Amino acid sequence: MQNAPADDTVAVDRRTVPIPLTRLTIVELRKLVDTRAGFWLTASIGLISVVVVVAMLIANRDNPADLTFGQFFGMMNIPTGIILPILAILLVTGEWSQRTALTTFTMEPRRERIVAAKLLAALAAGIGAVVLSLVLGAVGNVIAGIAFTDPAGAWSFTAAGLVNSFLLQMFGLLLGFAFAALILNTPGAIVAYFALPTALSLVTELVPWFKDNLGQWIDTGSTNAPFQSGDWATGGEWARLIVSAIIWIAIPLTLGVIRVLRSEVK
Repeated sequence: MQNAPADDTVAVDRRTVPIPLTRLTIVELRKLVDTRAGFWLTASIGLISVVVVVAMLIANRDNPADLTFGQFFGMMNIPTGIILPILAILLVTGEWSQRTALTTFTMEPRRERIVAAKLLAALAAGIGAVVLSLVLGAVGNVIAGIAFTDPAGAWSFTAAGLVNSFLLQMFGLLLGFAFAALILNTPGAIVAYFALPTALSLVTELVPWFKDNLGQWIDTGSTNAPFQSGDWATGGEWARLIVSAIIWIAIPLTLGVIRVLRSEVK
């Protein structure tokens, strides 16, 4: 009597198979536009960028030197730099304010993977916003070159300017993300994001000793200033930016992740 052929298939307990991080990230990207606040904030990045292009074309028709690619891109970074951190805050605190954390952490009990997915989604949104600014800036620059005289439509833009702009956008986004993880409350995180750095900047301006000793290292307004130009920052300026990033981003984010991992979900 012949033995039955062995079955080479191996039963896999799917409950032990982790959800791919890419899928979690896609889900978190979808959450950016799932709520009305998130949808309109996301949409406003594109809408405001278009408004900025149109406004610049109208307001600077007699000043063609202000209608270059660098000027268009730089102006669109201003509203984007305000909206992106708020989007990051909503992405983190939404789980707790809308009471969906229980569902999320039931589907993926390893909370650190949810935090990582949210961070990747926020960074992807930030990169997308910068790319959108570049595209709309190029469109505005082409229109300016056709409609107005030189130097309107000039493409003079340095690699340092692009890197600096991108770096500042990511700095603000990560700062909002860190405060959100630490506070886990939307109004509190938004207030902290705008109020604390602003208060520290006021202290830096009003107290000379603080400005000369501590302010240049921990005041984000001071450490970010060298990166608002089209020139490469010096080693000392990079060092001060890194120190401020450790204080304002790395430490709050670390404490925030610990809080997310240990907080009781209600």
